[in-house]
Amino acid sequence: MNKRILVADDSAEARQALCRLFASEKGLDVCAQAENGQAAIDQARQHRPDLIILDLAMPVMNGIDAARIIKQMMPGTPIILATLHAETALEQLAFGAHVDKVISKGDVRRLIEQTRTLLNVA
Repeated sequence: MNKRILVADDSAEARQALCRLFASEKGLDVCAQAENGQAAIDQARQHRPDLIILDLAMPVMNGIDAARIIKQMMPGTPIILATLHAETALEQLAFGAHVDKVISKGDVRRLIEQTRTLLNVA
């Protein structure tokens, strides 16, 4: 059975690119999408994904605040924070919100590798 991923990004273009990326990967499916942090929380509650990818900067609620709430609801679900600016201070803030990995949006190969590692998918 394929592992289910929730993708949250305020850019429809970025969401679609991530969905195409995961659709091309064996064993991975996107089960839901969200355009902001609050919608990500709602979609996580409804779809119970195996992994969540959150953009850092989103309207309504950012990825770090959404991660805090999602981890309270679903503590065993890994979360990857995707950002244009992966900096040490940001990583510390993200890890404080129980984000599992912080990855630059531009590093697609690392995003796939970390997704597979967190989901134990070969």
